[in-house]
Amino acid sequence: MLTIERQEIILSLLREKDVVTVKEMCEVTNASESTIRRDLTELEKHQYIKRVHGGASLLKKKREEPTLLEKSTINQQEKSMIAQKAASFIEEGDSIYLDAGSSTIELIPFLKDKSVMVVTNGIPHVQLLIEYGIETYCISGKAKRGTAALVGTKAVDSIKEYRFDKCILGINGIHLEQGLTTPDPEEASVKQTALAQSQARYVLADPSKFGEVSFANVADLAGVHIITTNGLSDEQQETISKQTTLEVVPL
Repeated sequence: MLTIERQEIILSLLREKDVVTVKEMCEVTNASESTIRRDLTELEKHQYIKRVHGGASLLKKKREEPTLLEKSTINQQEKSMIAQKAASFIEEGDSIYLDAGSSTIELIPFLKDKSVMVVTNGIPHVQLLIEYGIETYCISGKAKRGTAALVGTKAVDSIKEYRFDKCILGINGIHLEQGLTTPDPEEASVKQTALAQSQARYVLADPSKFGEVSFANVADLAGVHIITTNGLSDEQQETISKQTTLEVVPL
C-alpha cells in the first residue's frame, strides 16, 4: 500500500471516531507499528492530526469553539486539579487577572481565603467571585455569545487601566511552533493585553489542548507557566519544558 493511501485510511478512521489507537490503525492498514508512527508524525507535521497517548485524533477546526456549557462538562476533574495547583502560586494580597473560561472558573473556590483582588472578563465568574466574598472588578466590553466572555476594544482598554501580580489564562490551543492560540481574534487581543499587564503569567490547560492550533495567535510559549495534568507523552513534556515552565499535576 502506498503511503498516501495508508494516510488517507488513517484520516478516514479519525473522521469516524474521536480517537483511534495505533493498534487499530495497524490492523486496518496491515502496516507495522513503526510505519504507522511515521505516518502520524508526518500527518501531525502538516497539522492534519494531533498525537495523543497511544494514538491520534483530528485537529479541531481553527475557528471551532465549544460553548461554556459544553466545555464545563469536559475533563472537569482535571480542570479542578489544575486550578487547585494554580491556587498554590497565589499569594496573600495578590492582584489577579482571571480570564473567562471553564478552566479558570474552577480556581475561584480556592481563592476564598487568599485576600486577593480579582479583575475578570468572565461574566459567570463575577457571580461566583461575589458569592465567595472576593473583591472583584468586572471589565467592560462586548458579551460574547456561547462563552459569556467580555471582549472587544472596550475590554482591551479596560484591562490597560490595571497592573496585575498574576494573570491566569485559559487557552484553546498549545502548540510547540504555533504557541498559544484561540479561535476569536477579539478574545486573543484581550488575552494579549492581560499578559502584557501582568508580572507572572499562568496558563491552565487540560491535556486535550496540547497540539491544537486555533485561528488567532495569543503568545509564544516562552514566558508563561503552563499547568496541566497527566496525559502528555514524555517527549511532549521534554520538548515543551525546553521552551517554558510546565507543571504536570498527577491524577
